[in-house]
Amino acid sequence: MRGITDAPAIYLYREFVDFRKSINGLAALVESETNLSLDSGALFLFTNKQRDKMKVLYWDKTGFALWYKRLEKAKFKWPSQEKKQVFTLSQFELDRLLAGFTIIGHKPVEIHDYTMS
Repeated sequence: MRGITDAPAIYLYREFVDFRKSINGLAALVESETNLSLDSGALFLFTNKQRDKMKVLYWDKTGFALWYKRLEKAKFKWPSQEKKQVFTLSQFELDRLLAGFTIIGHKPVEIHDYTMS
């Protein structure tokens, strides 16, 4: 769990993903849809269509780890998916997102023209 609190970078994937995807599916998504490095120790955040679940994928030097959170009565304040982009967040912003606060208004780190399969 240490990788969650001391990650070198935190990336938020704006589009919802099929939550049947696990480590391999999410890693393949990062590899095929972005030019971000999976083995950097960065956190990759994903949400489902209803925005009540979040998965965090990261490499912890011995293998991939997947952290999962489900909200019982609220939704994550995820940026809209008007433009398909990946955002970068600080640890403070991740903490705010997990606590239910909005993070809308960030600048994208990358703009991609991709489609979800």
